[in-house]
Amino acid sequence: MAKPRKVIVTCACTGAIHTPSMSPYLPVTPEEIIADAIGAAEAGAAILHLHARNPETGKPDQTPEGFARFLPQIKQQTSSAINITTGGSPYMRVEERVLPAATFKPEVASLNMGSINFGLFPMLDRYKEFKHDWEREALEGSRDLVFRNSFKDIEYILTTCYENETRFEFECYDIAHLYNLKHFLDRGLVKPPLFIQSVFGILGGIGTHPEDVMHMKRTADRLFGDQYRWSVLGAGAAQLRIAAMAASMGANVRVGLEDSLWIGPGELAKSSAEQVRMARQILEGMGLELATPDEAREILELKGADRVNF
Repeated sequence: MAKPRKVIVTCACTGAIHTPSMSPYLPVTPEEIIADAIGAAEAGAAILHLHARNPETGKPDQTPEGFARFLPQIKQQTSSAINITTGGSPYMRVEERVLPAATFKPEVASLNMGSINFGLFPMLDRYKEFKHDWEREALEGSRDLVFRNSFKDIEYILTTCYENETRFEFECYDIAHLYNLKHFLDRGLVKPPLFIQSVFGILGGIGTHPEDVMHMKRTADRLFGDQYRWSVLGAGAAQLRIAAMAASMGANVRVGLEDSLWIGPGELAKSSAEQVRMARQILEGMGLELATPDEAREILELKGADRVNF
C-alpha cells in the first residue's frame, strides 16, 4: 500500500489582526505566547508562526526585544521549526518589520508578496467595546489602509535575510502575488522549494469560494510546477473549511488564533492547540498524516534549529 501523504501543519499563535478585546484567549504576554505555542506543538504543529505583542496593551510589537522574551523558551521546549513574521502589522515600515528575522535568523520567516487593501473595519460591526484606544483606531483606520509590500520592500527583506539561509513562507493574498513571486524566482532571488501560503478571506484579497481555492492551485501549478510546496490558511469561519478542501488537493495547512478566534459557530477557541487538534482530526480522517518537525524540515529543506540565532 502507498504511504499516507505527510501534511505540514503550521500554527500562527497571535498575529496582528485580532485585538485583546475580541477574545480572552488571544495570547498577548510572553508567557501566554509561550504556552500557546508549546500547546500547539504538542498537538501536532510542525511549524510555529510567531508575532510579538506589547504585554500591557496587546498592540503588535516588532522589536527584537519583544521576540527575545519568548523565542528561546519556545525553542527549548519544542522541536517545531520557528517562523518569524516580517509582516508585522500593516501600519509598520518595512525596515521595522524585518528586524526580528534579520536579528534571530530563524529557519522560516513569512513574507507578503504584494500590496493589498487590508480591510479589518467590518469587525467594528461585531465588537463595540474595547479595552485599549488603539484597537478601535486600528480597525477604523483600515478603511483607508494599503498594506504596502512593494517590489522594493520585498527585495529589501529578501536581500537582508539572504545570507541567513532563512526559508520564506511566501504569503499570497491574491493571484497577482503568485506572479510577483515568479518574478523573484526568475531573478534568482528566491530558490525552490518555495513554501507558498495562500491566504483566503481577508477583505482586499482573494475570497473563500471553492473556485478561489482551485484558481490559486491551478495558477501556482502552472507557474511553479514541482518547485513549490502549497499551504493554505482561511481567515475566520473559513479556516477549517479551506483547510479540508485544500488538503484534499494536496495542500499543507495553517491554523491558529492569528487566523481565526473560533473553534465552531459562536464558540471561541480557548487555544491554538484546539484548532490544531481539529485540523488533525480532519486530516487523519482523510487518510493523511501530520508531518513531524523533522519531516517538515526535510520537505521544505530548512537549515535546522541549530543554525538560528536564539
